[in-house]
Amino acid sequence: MSIRVIGAGLPRTGTSSLGVALQHLLGGPSYSMSVIPGHPFDLGESWERAFAGQPVDWEKHFDGYVAVLDWPASAFWRELSAAFPDVPVILSVRDNAELWWQSCDATFLPFARMALAPDWDHGTGLVDLLECLTGTKDWNDPATLMAAYERHNAEVRESIPASRLLEWNPAQGWEPICQTLRLPVPDMPFPWVNKRSEWG
Repeated sequence: MSIRVIGAGLPRTGTSSLGVALQHLLGGPSYSMSVIPGHPFDLGESWERAFAGQPVDWEKHFDGYVAVLDWPASAFWRELSAAFPDVPVILSVRDNAELWWQSCDATFLPFARMALAPDWDHGTGLVDLLECLTGTKDWNDPATLMAAYERHNAEVRESIPASRLLEWNPAQGWEPICQTLRLPVPDMPFPWVNKRSEWG
């Protein structure tokens, strides 16, 4: 197996549902945050190297996976799109930045805020991702995060050729994905997983 799709979308943009859909379409597993044993705070040696700007053997790291998406991978969409130059890139998005922030605030941001405590000693992976996204240690602010969301999406749009990029909103379901991958649309509902209501 080898990587056939790169997901550049941020978490809470339908990445979990997209991962399940790609597994069905491509017949293999998708790599996302959930497959990392120590997630979300201990992301492992390869991602620590990536954060430090050191080289990573991406083909080895993703061996056995057909798609890679969600954090931490989407934080390194530039590196991954260069490492797999013939692979389509899917930028999953929400309707707007405020809806994205609201979803983050209701799900994973409370866990990230726990790691800001002075006595926290369970790893910094999730905080590292938020600092990487926003470019600041003062990421715990709605306006800062929403601006970072808009900036991230704009940079992907500007950098990836249109012929290689699919911008996808989860409400669009199967059709745009299947058209990009030149695969038939499955005769089944699009999988909706990891909904906000499931966090509690």
